Formats: sequence, C-alpha cells, structure tokens
Amino acid sequence: MRDTHPHRWHFGRMGAGILGAAALVFAGFGTAAQADAAASLTPHVTWKRACSQPAKAGEMACGAKRVTSGTTAYAVQRAKAGHAAPDAADASTPSGYGPTDLQAAYGLTSAAASKGAGETIAIVDAYDDPNAEADLAKYRSFYGLPACTSASGCFKKVSQTGSTTSLPTADSGWAEEISLDLDMASAVCPKCNILLVEAKSATMANLGTAVNRAVTLGAKYVSNSYGGSESSSDTSYDSSYFNHPGVAITVSAGDEGYGAEYPAASRYVTAVGGTALTKATSTTRGWTESVWKTSSTEGTGSGCSAYDTKPAWQTDTGCAKRTISDVAAVADPATGVSVYDSYGITAGWYTFGGTSASSPIIAAVYALGGTPSASSYPAKFPYAVAGTSALNDVTTGNNGSCSSSYLCTAKTGYDGPTGWGTPQGVSGFTG
Repeated sequence: MRDTHPHRWHFGRMGAGILGAAALVFAGFGTAAQADAAASLTPHVTWKRACSQPAKAGEMACGAKRVTSGTTAYAVQRAKAGHAAPDAADASTPSGYGPTDLQAAYGLTSAAASKGAGETIAIVDAYDDPNAEADLAKYRSFYGLPACTSASGCFKKVSQTGSTTSLPTADSGWAEEISLDLDMASAVCPKCNILLVEAKSATMANLGTAVNRAVTLGAKYVSNSYGGSESSSDTSYDSSYFNHPGVAITVSAGDEGYGAEYPAASRYVTAVGGTALTKATSTTRGWTESVWKTSSTEGTGSGCSAYDTKPAWQTDTGCAKRTISDVAAVADPATGVSVYDSYGITAGWYTFGGTSASSPIIAAVYALGGTPSASSYPAKFPYAVAGTSALNDVTTGNNGSCSSSYLCTAKTGYDGPTGWGTPQGVSGFTG
C-alpha cells in the first residue's frame, strides 16, 4: 500500500518562534536579533514515499522521498544569505539543492565543466514516465545546463527490450523516481548522455533485464534507485544481471535504517549510502555531512548481507559476507535536492531525498572519472584511495543499533552507513 503517513522533522515551540522571526527577516522587517534567529534555523520537513512498498517477494520499491512541506537546508541557506527562503510546498520555485550546490559540495565544479562528453549514464527504473524528456528539459534549462534531447542523441528512452516505441505502462510514483534520477545525473555530469531504461514491472527479474539492456546499449555507468528484501535467489541475480566487468553499477543502500537490501548487497555493485548535507562556512570544504537518520526506521541503509559473498576488496571483520555501503552522498529529505516533475502531479519544482538521490549522483561521479578499464569492478575504486583526501570521511551520526557498532555508526575510516565517505573530486572513482 502507498504510505499515507508523512514523516516529519519537528521544531517544537522554540522552532515556531524562530520561524516567525525568520519570516520578518525575509520580509525585510527584522531586527539584528531576528536575523540571528534566522541564522539559527535548522531544516525540518514532511515527506512521503513516491512508490508503494513491494506487494510480494521478488518485487522492488523505488526509494524516492518527496518533501511535502517544511523548511529545507537550501531554504535555510537562502535565509542566512539574506534572501527569501522558498517554501517546500510551493511548486513554483526550487527549494532543494541544485547543480551548483552539489558540484561544490563534492569538489566536482571543474570536472563537471570539462569532463563527461561522450559518456553515457543509464538510469534503470520500472514503468514509464511519459514526461521524462520534457521534465528533464525544464530542469536543465532552468539551471543553465546544456540541452539533452532525443533529437540530438543526448537522451534516449527505451523499454527493457530496447524498444523506443513499445514502452511499459505509465506510473506516477515511479515517474517521480525517474525525474529524480535524470536530474541528479544531469546535475553532476551535465555533458554526459543519458539512457533511460524502463522495466515493464518492478520485479527484480525485469529490472535486472533492464540493467542488461543498458549495458548492451553501451552504458558504462548504470544507476539503480530501488531495493527490496534479500532472498536466496540473490546470488543467481548477481550472475544474471550485475556481473558486468568494466561497468560502474551503483545501487541505493535503502531508506529504512540499519539493515541490508538487495541489490545493494550484490558483490558486483557500488552500494551507496546517504548523508545529511549542510552548508558550513566554518570549514575549509564549506560543507559538512553526517549519517542520514530521521528515526530508528527511517534513514540510510547499511549492514551485512545474508547471502552475498564478500568481495575481495572489503576487509572489515564485522560481516562474514558483503557489507553495505561502499560510499555515500546526500540523501536526507531535509537536506534534499531540487527536481522538476509533472506526470501525475502538479507540474513544478519539488525537493526529494532518499538514497535514490545518492545513487545517480555517484554514477555521475564515475562518469566524470572516465570509462572504467574493461576487466575492472569499479566498486573497488574507492577502496584504492580509502583514507585519503579523495573522499570526505563522514564521522558523525548513526542509522540505528547493531552488534558491531561501525556497521550502523559513523566513525573515522570505514563504516556501514557511509562506506569510505563521499566524493571529493573524481579520483576515488577512476580506474
């Protein structure tokens, strides 16, 4: 069933007072004390799932989380700069981070301006988004990114069979996921081509077939923003759908707090965890990150696979089998990203979160890093530079409780929720 209970970050009585003072500042009537109050704002949002939960074994759910009200980190950032803060419920204007923010946060501004031409990022999702190309055009135009159209060959949409005309049934929930994925790939790698492969349903078999189709059509970077419960079939799915040397396959780690999901648990993919990302003028980087956790059951996934063998490059001792995650990027809806969407929803700007955002971001970072060598497993690349300035080590926050604390709690070095950290440039994603 569709989730009908929104998830909230609460301010309480003090927060309400701060918001009132901030509103005066935004209107131009605030005092210095009120300006200080605006500066102390923290993100607080209400959000809902884009997709319904899986109805049966073997089905996957998309992880997109759409903000429905509140004050996002981007709005706080605007307020502190003395500008009017956009309301997350107002679809007429963006209220989430845009390309400039994401590129700056992850040290990608120079690479995004000069790299990615000729590379193809594939986005694999279920069902059809009839407005995918048109919505993508709105996003790219607004942010000054180069056009990416089917007419120019930059954008292509196909079914899992490769057909451009016989497409799956449309679905408004998965259309939100598709818009999120396309926009994040664009934000991080504006010069990349984008291939959208739509599975006919949300089963692992059909989504896996779509992954194979993406690789067959030449994509070297494949993002998967979906997941479901592990099963004894996962090792066969590994060999059938995800064992593609020379292809960077990224997968969302999940959004339900501590616990393993598939296909993030596949030994052949880069499992991408999620962070809360905030502007921080007091740091050299200019940004800070912590583990995304809204509650004990809402936050980035992590943990030990019950079935998948540990890849050779993983050496942590808390999991006998595959450990999730490898790396991370922004995922907290309260520090979410700007997306344009129009199918089955009021056309306009929305803020999204979930590790559905972090997976295409990391796929695009791989694309900026260049084509992986033919026999490589790109999931290994971040491990080769672990502990260096190539990655931002996330050392605060947790996503639940667990027996081996590093599996659910951030620390210096490797941890489950954020892996080896978030990108700082492309050198951790090249090989």
